[in-house]
Amino acid sequence: MSEDTTVPAELRSRFGKGFARRLRAAGKIPAVIYGHGTDPVHVALPGHQMMLLVRRANAVIELDVEGTSQLALVKDVQRDPVHQIIEHIDLLVVKKGEKVTVDVPLHTTGEPFPGTIATLDASSISLEVEATHIPEHIEVDVEGLEDGTHITAGELTLPRGASLLSDPETLIVAVTVPAATLAAEDEIAAADAEVAAEQSEESDAE
Repeated sequence: MSEDTTVPAELRSRFGKGFARRLRAAGKIPAVIYGHGTDPVHVALPGHQMMLLVRRANAVIELDVEGTSQLALVKDVQRDPVHQIIEHIDLLVVKKGEKVTVDVPLHTTGEPFPGTIATLDASSISLEVEATHIPEHIEVDVEGLEDGTHITAGELTLPRGASLLSDPETLIVAVTVPAATLAAEDEIAAADAEVAAEQSEESDAE
């Protein structure tokens, strides 16, 4: 693990909202480490470093718990609903080589056929993957895809060693012509038909 993902964790034995507020005021975040049949361990983490690390989904960090090294997956980040300040973090103990279940974000790349749009119908998919090789995101290539094209979860290219847990039939991307474009085309077609009808009436009158 890099130094950027090595996080000093201070053991704590005091709890409650008042103590948590004092921790956050001191630039620290309360957290709990659990998993692998061990008792939960309550710690305080450096606030600024954790705010940077949790920007990435499914971050795996190396904790230095007062001299003891421990790998952990950021499982849940609880934020203040108004100010989005991190209030608490849940960390799951993991081992190198161990596989975990995670939801991985999806990103589209490329541009579909001119005049169409590619709509991302699902924001993430569920994978089983090695804890130390969790992809930051899965790319879905939509380059040149035409109207009516659908991409399902089972058609995605996954990283080596990853297994799909989501339903393979889950719709991921749908390529369509925008409704506004279709409406404009219908208006043009209706106008053309009206002009053609008027011309036909004039011709009959002659």
